[in-house]
Amino acid sequence: MPETPSRMLPLGTAAPAFTLPDTVSGRSLSLEQLKSGRATVLMFICNHCPYVRHLLAPLVQLAHDYQAKGVAFVAISSNDALSHPDDGPQQMQHVARASAFPFPYLYDQTQEVARAYQAACTPDFYVFDAGLRLAYRGQFDDSRPGNRVPVTGADLRAALDALLGGSPVAVEQKPSVGCNIKWKTG
Repeated sequence: MPETPSRMLPLGTAAPAFTLPDTVSGRSLSLEQLKSGRATVLMFICNHCPYVRHLLAPLVQLAHDYQAKGVAFVAISSNDALSHPDDGPQQMQHVARASAFPFPYLYDQTQEVARAYQAACTPDFYVFDAGLRLAYRGQFDDSRPGNRVPVTGADLRAALDALLGGSPVAVEQKPSVGCNIKWKTG
């Protein structure tokens, strides 16, 4: 399966504002409503991607672990639901409930949010500090479907631990890789 790497938005970039519908609650939620005063993790994911499915359960566990420390988590799907119906809002709601997401799962139908964040793949992870400045962008860990490396979330955990501990996040960051975002055509 072809891998698409994340584009690695420059560190220090301010988080672009957005308001998107949450497929679980049915409410429109903004970054301003969802952010944390400690750290905010934005994740571009989708339902069908084998890279996302590979780490979904450990990702939910990581979110539980760090929400207890005051970190906010937000998942966004920007895939074109016309070309990929498995990534539509009803299916997103089903996956979120079946996987017991402890975070909202927002639908970026216009794909404007993905463009604003320069998201390229699923999964694509962004960690913003208390001031909503980008402190980390990159991979969950070194595990990929079929490579037999355990899924631990080590890279994301290290970034969050540094940020929460008041230490600088390592500047050396590996891009995430996964399925490309399914952009609308025409």
